[in-house]
Amino acid sequence: MTAVVTGVGVVAPTGIGAEEHWAALLAGETAIGPISRFDASSYPVRLAGEVKGFEAGERVPSLLIPQTDHWTHMGFLTAEMALADSGVDPAELPEYEMAVVTAASSGGTEFGQKEIQKLWSKGSRAVGAYQSIAWFYAASTGQISIRHGMRGPCSVIANEQAGGLDVLAQARRMVRNGSKVVVSGGTDASLCPYGLTAQLSNGMLSRDGDPARAFRPFSPDACGYLPGEGGGKLIVEDAAHAAARGVREPYGEVAGYAATFDPPPRSGRPPTLRRAIEGALADARVSPGEVDVVFADAMGRPEADRDEAEAICGVFGPEAVPVAVPKALTGRMYAGGAPLDVITALLSIRDGVVPALPDSWEIDPGYRIDLVRGAPRRMPVRTALVLARGYGGFNAALVLRACGT
Repeated sequence: MTAVVTGVGVVAPTGIGAEEHWAALLAGETAIGPISRFDASSYPVRLAGEVKGFEAGERVPSLLIPQTDHWTHMGFLTAEMALADSGVDPAELPEYEMAVVTAASSGGTEFGQKEIQKLWSKGSRAVGAYQSIAWFYAASTGQISIRHGMRGPCSVIANEQAGGLDVLAQARRMVRNGSKVVVSGGTDASLCPYGLTAQLSNGMLSRDGDPARAFRPFSPDACGYLPGEGGGKLIVEDAAHAAARGVREPYGEVAGYAATFDPPPRSGRPPTLRRAIEGALADARVSPGEVDVVFADAMGRPEADRDEAEAICGVFGPEAVPVAVPKALTGRMYAGGAPLDVITALLSIRDGVVPALPDSWEIDPGYRIDLVRGAPRRMPVRTALVLARGYGGFNAALVLRACGT
């Protein structure tokens, strides 16, 4: 069975809806700015990629708002968008043939913080019953499956950024095992004091106060990354089932995947991202020369950027394949970042154009990668590779292919 993507939904700093996000990327508009969801003036990191114009009361059923966190609110909307885009009506399908698998990283930190504050200030009786589920990293999977009556296999993968690709591979497995439609992808939202403090503990966030320079992957002055919120959902479907429904042109095929885990720091053993790339290409049965573009993980830490550049050059050769870094305009979105990169890659396949970073972007010449800068690069895109790494050593690589290739 062939797993294809028939619908997408986006809630991101670059826009609400896939087309709004896509237009912002092609315009090269950065969505990085001062944190406004809370007063961050006393924090060492005061910049992030926030979703603008998202009001849960306007987009989420009112009954569900007090039961769920901000990240699940965005998950509801992206799932609704993706289902509408695909033309799938869950009410018309057997409930046990529909599945849900989402990525999660931090869970419902904002909801959890509010309940902890109630506990400290008012005592345990003030803590709401929904705290037991709203913080949980499986909350979005559960709520989406309940809302749409999807009783097939349901799961969550918590591998930080890499999990956003792992869930799409799991969706492909579900399709191969008999599920007809799978809601997959992920969102994340940790722009609250508790969430930002937790992120600061890893020592990887940029403390630069200039929105234009604070998150500079592959640049000589890279100094860490900035957090972002949002993400995307995708409808992964059996190609035959999609064709029977009348879908003429899916966004693309989930063609190949591999994952690896890095050895402990200071172990003397090399990172394993290159092996993940090679495994994904082998799984898709494509050669390096058939890949038209790589969407990089782009962590923005010098050592991590170097490792990724070496892995890309090791597989494809120096400056042999265009490398896109759209997350530099949104911030690093954890479980939501890789699904958004996958949607962006599928839009590149659809429209034959690769989004670019600003022309002024500096690249460390030692990395020897063809970073797409200046104007968007118009070119045929039939096969794309998306990379993601998660804190703690997780690596994932996913190959997307135009249908009929």
